Amino acid sequence: MEAASLLKKYGLRITDIRIIILELFKSSEVALSEQNIEKQLTTTCDRVTVYRTLKSFLDKGLVHKVLDEGNIVKYALCGSHCEEDKHHHEHVHFKCNTCGATICLENIPIQKVNLPEGFEQEESNLLVLGTCKNCN
Repeated sequence: MEAASLLKKYGLRITDIRIIILELFKSSEVALSEQNIEKQLTTTCDRVTVYRTLKSFLDKGLVHKVLDEGNIVKYALCGSHCEEDKHHHEHVHFKCNTCGATICLENIPIQKVNLPEGFEQEESNLLVLGTCKNCN
């Protein structure tokens, strides 16, 4: 789907910077950090605008957070099953120790954890560290 149409579908205002950032996500096979995005921008844009754009995308269910072992927050496009009020992306994330790429392994779900009574799960994250197929 075209970036402008996708923004409209998610109820986001269509701006040049949102289109550019969304196109970066669509063309990337790996999760992107704010710093990755800032480096790839072909137009001048301040850090606050990038942060607000990512927050808007996250709040609307367009992207989800991916945490790596260094507590660096990265973002990846959500599938069509995410919604504004609930992300459904409980899949494994893989971080390559060689190139640093973080990849969503959407076909590998995180197993349900049976928590003790009184505990309520809101989100699960599983990060597997190793060597990706490109570096292997």
